Amino acid sequence: MRIGKIAIFKQKVGSLNKIPKTALFCLLFIFSVVLVGMQQNPAAPPQKGKTKVTMEYADSTVFQKDNNPDIHVMRGNVKFRHDSTYLFCDSAYYYETNNSLEAFGNVRIEQGDTLFIYGDYLIYEGNLNLAKMRESVRMENQNMTLFTDNLDFDRNLNLGYFFDGGMLVDSINELTSIYGQYSPHTKTAVFKEKVVLTNPQFVLNSDTLEYNTMDKVATIVGPTVIEADSGTIHSTRGWYNTETEQSTLYDRSVVTSKDKTKTMTADTLFYNRQTGFGEAFSHMVLNDTVKKMILTGNYGYYDENTDFTFATDSAQFIEYSQKDSLFLHGDTLQMQTLGEERELKAFYGVRFYRVDLQGVCDSLQFNTKDSTLYLHKNPILWNTGYQISGDTIKILFNDSTVERVDVLERSFAIEEKDTTYFNQVKGKNLTAFFTGGELSQIDIEGNTESIYYHMEEKGLESLELNKTESMYMTIWIKNRKASRIKWMPEPKGDMIPVPDLKPEQKFLKDFVNYNYLRPKDKEDIYNPTVLKTEDIPAPRRSHRSRR
Repeated sequence: MRIGKIAIFKQKVGSLNKIPKTALFCLLFIFSVVLVGMQQNPAAPPQKGKTKVTMEYADSTVFQKDNNPDIHVMRGNVKFRHDSTYLFCDSAYYYETNNSLEAFGNVRIEQGDTLFIYGDYLIYEGNLNLAKMRESVRMENQNMTLFTDNLDFDRNLNLGYFFDGGMLVDSINELTSIYGQYSPHTKTAVFKEKVVLTNPQFVLNSDTLEYNTMDKVATIVGPTVIEADSGTIHSTRGWYNTETEQSTLYDRSVVTSKDKTKTMTADTLFYNRQTGFGEAFSHMVLNDTVKKMILTGNYGYYDENTDFTFATDSAQFIEYSQKDSLFLHGDTLQMQTLGEERELKAFYGVRFYRVDLQGVCDSLQFNTKDSTLYLHKNPILWNTGYQISGDTIKILFNDSTVERVDVLERSFAIEEKDTTYFNQVKGKNLTAFFTGGELSQIDIEGNTESIYYHMEEKGLESLELNKTESMYMTIWIKNRKASRIKWMPEPKGDMIPVPDLKPEQKFLKDFVNYNYLRPKDKEDIYNPTVLKTEDIPAPRRSHRSRR
C-alpha cells in the first residue's frame, strides 16, 4: 500500500522528475544536506579508518568473466556484513579491491535492531560508508517509515536523504516533499520543496519543514500554511506540535478564524487548536472584518470558544465602519461576542478620538446591541466647540453616528466663546441631541443654572452676561450657536454688562475647562490623562454621610 502511495506521489511531481538534473546541482544539494546532518547529529562522528566489507553467505559464488579474481558474482540468499551493518539480497556483484558491491532483488540493510532499509537495487561503497538504494525504497526506523525511489544513506553521518520525491509516514502524520533527509539518531527529518504534512485534523503546506518523529513536532523554517476546520495559520517561522496541536509562531504569523472573518497577528503567537486559545506578544492585531473592529496591543489573548479577546500594554480599539474611524485607548481592553452582538470594555486611563467626537474617562463600555457607549468616573466629552461632563455619560449611536448623549448626575456643559468667556449650563441631568454629527439641542433638568453671553453686532462693548436659574432648560443650536433658549418654569436671572462683571461672576460653581485633556488626534490617545490637582472633582457624599 505504501509503495503505491509513493508511486502516486511521484506522478504528482513527474514533471519535475523529467527535468534533467546537472551534476553540479546534485552535488550542491547533497553537500547542503550533509552539512545539515552534521549539525543535527554531533553524536555520530565520522568513522576513522576503513573497514572491509565481508561476504557472509551465498548459495553460489563465481568469478566474473575473464576470471577476474577481484569481482565475485553471488546468487541466492546473499549476505554481507560491514562493521555492525548487514546487507541481504538475491544476487550481488562484490568488488573486493574497491571494497564495494552491487546488490539486486529484495535488497535489505539492517543496522542494529531499529533501522531497516529495503529496495530493489543497491550500490554500497564500503570505503565511504555510503549506501545508494534505488527503486521502491523503504526505510523503517521504529514507528517511522520513509518511502522513495532514490535514497542515499551515509553511515558516517547516520543520515539518509532523497532527492526525487519521498514520503514519510508515522503513527499520526504523512509527509511528502521533493527533497528530504532523515536522521535515525535524532529522529529528525528535513523536507524541502512542495512539502505537505497530512494529519487527520489538518493539512500543512510548506516550502521547508523540519519534523521530529518522536515528539511529533513540526518546525517551520519557511512559508507555511496550516489549514483545519477551525481555521488557518500562516507562518514563516515557529513550531507546531501535531499531536497536542499546540504551536508557537514568530515573525508576524497570522491565525484566521474558520469563517475567515477574524484574524490575529503578532510578532509571537501561541496557539492551541484543540482549546481554541491564542496568546499574542508584541504588536498584536485582531481584526474583525464583519464588525469592522480592530483590537491592538503588545500583549493579548483570544478564546475562540467564548469569542473573548483581551489586550493590554498600549492597547487600542479601532472602529472603522464609517468614513471617520474611532480610535480608543485604555490600559486594558476586553471584547466579547454575545450571540450576534459584541461588547467592548475599557479600563483605566481611557481616551478616544474621532474627528467629530473626543473623550476621556476612567472606564468605558460599548454594546453593539443597543449601540450605546457608557463612560464612567470623571467622563468628559467634546464635540466641536462644546465640552460636556458629569458622573456618567451615555452616548447613543445610530449607524456609528452620534445621535444622543445622556449625562447623569452633576452634568455640566460649556461652549468656549473665546479664551476668556464661556457659555455654561449645569444641572442634575443633561441630554444632548445631535443631527448629522453636530450638536443641535441640549435639555437640562434639575436645578438648572446657566450663563450665556449675548453679544450685539456692535462688539465687545455691548457684551452682556445672562445668568439664569430654573428647573428645566432647553437650548436649540444652529450653525454651532444657540439660536433659542427656553426655561420652565419662568427663570430667575440677571443681565450684567461685561464691563461690570466681577471675576467670580464669570463662571458657575464647579466650572472647569478641561481642554488640556482633550485628545488632539489618534496618536494623542496614548498620552496619559492627568487632572490638575485643582480640577479633581470633590467626592460625592454617600447617603450614610448625609445622615
